[in-house]
Amino acid sequence: MRRLPWIIGALVVVIVVVIAAPYLYRAARGGDDAPAPTVSIDGAEAATGDLDGSRVVVPGTAPNETSAGYTVDEILRGEPVTVVGSTSEVSGEATISGTVLESASFDVQVAGIETDINRRDEQARSPQILDAGAHPFATLTVAEPVDLASVPTDGTTASIPMEIDLTIKGTTVREEIEVTVLRTGDTLIASGAVPLTWAEVGVEPPSLGFVAVEPSGTIDFLVSLARR
Repeated sequence: MRRLPWIIGALVVVIVVVIAAPYLYRAARGGDDAPAPTVSIDGAEAATGDLDGSRVVVPGTAPNETSAGYTVDEILRGEPVTVVGSTSEVSGEATISGTVLESASFDVQVAGIETDINRRDEQARSPQILDAGAHPFATLTVAEPVDLASVPTDGTTASIPMEIDLTIKGTTVREEIEVTVLRTGDTLIASGAVPLTWAEVGVEPPSLGFVAVEPSGTIDFLVSLARR
């Protein structure tokens, strides 16, 4: 009879492990990644000067640090995961005439995009996916002039529709998206997410048995632009 408490205890441990396993696994891998950054008005100031002139991408300051990357959902060992890869290696410039954004183009260093798992990043840089060796940059370009006159000067944001050309692996797709724009001091900050079906740009989402990646996701960006 002395074995009975031991057997009951062992059964309880097994039941707890079975119930808790998915949650323990999620905790071990860190859970879903933090969402891609978007424009924040924390610490924003009233705008100074006008919009006219040329601007260049700068690193920015928290919480509006320049970055770009991707967001995609996947099933990893039976668990749904949202993966966010990003890099601060973004360069580019914009030209504004009066209040009209005449042109803007931003290059993203593909090899610099990182998630929380190195092996995932190495796979993403491979020829089958982003092919960072042959195509080291992804490019986002504003395809049509945009009037920014509606962007407030009081440190709040406006949502502006823009046509964006996205080039990955030498293939360009165009999407109309809403871009959040902030004027703070003499800095212009913008963020957005371009929806993308990976096959459109020759990207093969991996399906390796233990992981299955959704066929679409977004290319995300937040750029801080200072007067040249």
